[in-house]
Amino acid sequence: MIAHRLFALFAVLFLATSAHPQNSGWSAYNGGVNGDHYSPLRQINRDNVAHLQIAWRYDTGSVGDIQTNPLILGRTLYGCSPAGQVFALDAATGKPIWTFDPAVSNNLDSLNFSQPIRGLSYWPGDPDGHDARLFVGILNYLYALDPATGHPIASFAEDGRIDLRKGLRDSEGYQNQSIALTTPGLIYKDLIIVGGRNPETHPAPPGDVRAFDVRTGALRWTFHTIPHPGEYGYDTWPPDAWQSAGAANNWAGMSLDAGRGIVYVPTGSAVFDFYGGDRIGNDLFADTLLALDASTGKRLWHFQDVHHDIWDRDFPAPPALLTVNRDGQPVPAVAQTTKQGVVYLFNRVTGAPLFPIEEHAYPPSDVPGEQASPTQPMPTEPAPFARQRLTENDLTTRTPAAHQWAFDTFRTFRSDGQFVPFSVDKQTIIFPGFDGGAEWGGPAVDPRTSVLYVNANEMAWTGGLIATRAHASPGAALYNAQCAICHGANRAGNPPAFPSLIGVTDRLSNDQIAQIVAHGRGRMIGFPNIDATKLAPLLDYLRTGVATTTEEHSNSTMPGGPGIQYNFTGYRKFLDPDGYPAIAPPWGTLSAIDMNTGKYLWKIPLGEYPALAAQGLTNTGSENYGGPIVTAGGLVFIGATVYDRKFRAFDASTGKLLWETTLPFAGIATPATYSIDGKQYVVIAASGGRDPKSPVGGSYIAFALP
Repeated sequence: MIAHRLFALFAVLFLATSAHPQNSGWSAYNGGVNGDHYSPLRQINRDNVAHLQIAWRYDTGSVGDIQTNPLILGRTLYGCSPAGQVFALDAATGKPIWTFDPAVSNNLDSLNFSQPIRGLSYWPGDPDGHDARLFVGILNYLYALDPATGHPIASFAEDGRIDLRKGLRDSEGYQNQSIALTTPGLIYKDLIIVGGRNPETHPAPPGDVRAFDVRTGALRWTFHTIPHPGEYGYDTWPPDAWQSAGAANNWAGMSLDAGRGIVYVPTGSAVFDFYGGDRIGNDLFADTLLALDASTGKRLWHFQDVHHDIWDRDFPAPPALLTVNRDGQPVPAVAQTTKQGVVYLFNRVTGAPLFPIEEHAYPPSDVPGEQASPTQPMPTEPAPFARQRLTENDLTTRTPAAHQWAFDTFRTFRSDGQFVPFSVDKQTIIFPGFDGGAEWGGPAVDPRTSVLYVNANEMAWTGGLIATRAHASPGAALYNAQCAICHGANRAGNPPAFPSLIGVTDRLSNDQIAQIVAHGRGRMIGFPNIDATKLAPLLDYLRTGVATTTEEHSNSTMPGGPGIQYNFTGYRKFLDPDGYPAIAPPWGTLSAIDMNTGKYLWKIPLGEYPALAAQGLTNTGSENYGGPIVTAGGLVFIGATVYDRKFRAFDASTGKLLWETTLPFAGIATPATYSIDGKQYVVIAASGGRDPKSPVGGSYIAFALP
């Protein structure tokens, strides 16, 4: 106990002196609770960054998707492996100190875990002798670990962990709730504030935002994102929707104005993502930036970005706090990026927009039972950082054959820009696609200049609806309600992100499929509500593909949810027959926006396809996941690019490429930078997994000057 208390004391002293150039860490997710991705370090700068070389490499021993932005506290780096293990390393050498494997207590096959864990949270302890603790979300559990040993702190909640399924909606038993904490909770004083990743189909629990005591795990406050009777926003849903509606959850993480005690909570869409006939109304607080009193959870102000979302336009990342100049006066601000490729800027105290926001009219839905919102908000400035409407002039010219295929296929779609409701039996272009625009990596902000750096995808996707089969077999009905949203109505998926399920029963055993269904894997969340009696007909459908039966099943009792009349046809990227985007480049970008004026300083393509570059088609940009960081050395560091596996450093003022290296696996994560004994390091997790033609692994790689 004495050793633990000394560790906590040293940690407090470290955080208090972290600005010292000899010892500067990365003490919170994305660098700080304000979400700015900024470091004051300047040893690595424009003049010498070209000399960076590998300082150390740590292989986690497992293979899969790493999205972790690690913490560096004192001389220790804390990270997570693809198998869901938590570890501590010597941050100067990469040598392991300890590893915590939750698979022992969760009874999971760690090799099949592969759930995204984007980071960790740290509480330094207090003068009353409470030990420092490290918090990490693994599936539906929030663990409190001893930072010195990695052991769960037994006095916290239930044997060192909170089961986040408890306390949401218990009508079917909490074990049937599905929630995972993929983005770390936010620490405010003696609270850890969390959201969660919820299913995107019925049944789904509500997206409650909750604050727990860091010492005991006791619940301190709850904010209902689906309002209860008497709460603000209740009338934006059908009566009593809070009893059955789901999601409107914070999966992307939060930011904090610690001095004012305000937590900023961006939320996602309500379920079902693409048909809202059972949730007519604006659906507050789905797709909303919430400003809450961090001590009590009381709503201070809010802004809803999408009314009655039927396009899955979640807020994808924590907002960034900054200060901007207005009429010669500093104004505390909060900047929120979006999947649709715009950034909103608000006074973070009052919620007043700092650039005008206008409500624009959009067409109604022609789907029976649906009522799309007649208007949606859009900012007048800054200009969008991603293209907003796909036309015939934007189609690929990579080859004449690819262009002709894209042209012929495009003419079968509806493409009228943002917020066009889906139709039945016809595909509608979503551009930017379901993965952004901006994604979960979030932006970086230089507090000295108020310049925001944001990477974006510029990929076109399509979506549509199909009517629920009246005579669907039980297995097909369950598949259509729970699985088709990702794997498609035809079971073909959209690999590699959404694998094909055709022949899956030949590739995996029934037990393996059952484990994946229950706990999730990769981008798939678990479905514990699918018990053995429901799983059997689902397996039968996956094996035989027989979708109909002579018996009619009522929609109201369908295994997937309450009375859903339409299902999603599945996520479909608009790719040409060779697998490349069927639109003209750029396919991914990095932008620098002066948030004082709303004007762009520069915008460049980010990433390449190596096979195309070898043919002379360079600088195309590519899909990218994971965000940038910006440093006082005048540099923007970013990995993120899926296909070329590069890690790059750009001049923050001009966008000029100053350094790049090829990682062993794509760095689909946000990097971190820190200093030990006066030496600055930059570290990134490298794993790949989004490109089936590229290697997949699980490593952390740190760079430093010679």
